[in-house]
Amino acid sequence: MITLDSSALVSIASRRDANHQRVRNALGSDPGPYIVPVSILSEATYLIERGLPSRVLHAFLELLGSDEFQLDCGEQDFPQIRELIGRYADFPLGFSDAAVMACARRNGGRVLTLDLRHFGVVAREGWLTVLPE
Repeated sequence: MITLDSSALVSIASRRDANHQRVRNALGSDPGPYIVPVSILSEATYLIERGLPSRVLHAFLELLGSDEFQLDCGEQDFPQIRELIGRYADFPLGFSDAAVMACARRNGGRVLTLDLRHFGVVAREGWLTVLPE
């Protein structure tokens, strides 16, 4: 299983994104379904709405409704989210990234993101694998 961060979702949504093919190739290494934490949908759709045509948002929402993606509410992740935010308070690690990390941990530890600044640091703990490699 692969858990997706908002940066990967935006890249998937836009074929013009410089990392689109790289992200698609990373997804191709896993049969899916791909896990999308509900907590990052607002962030991802905001980025799509802000920088891309409305047809891209429509196509993105249609894609999320397919069997290829599974929305994960993650209520059980709150203790892990709080712990990560506390442990990386000086960094700082925000809610969205911590939620993706907690969800990924519960679902095998693989996360697809382009945000190496935050995810790369936490991956050094050994339980998180950042894709694409």
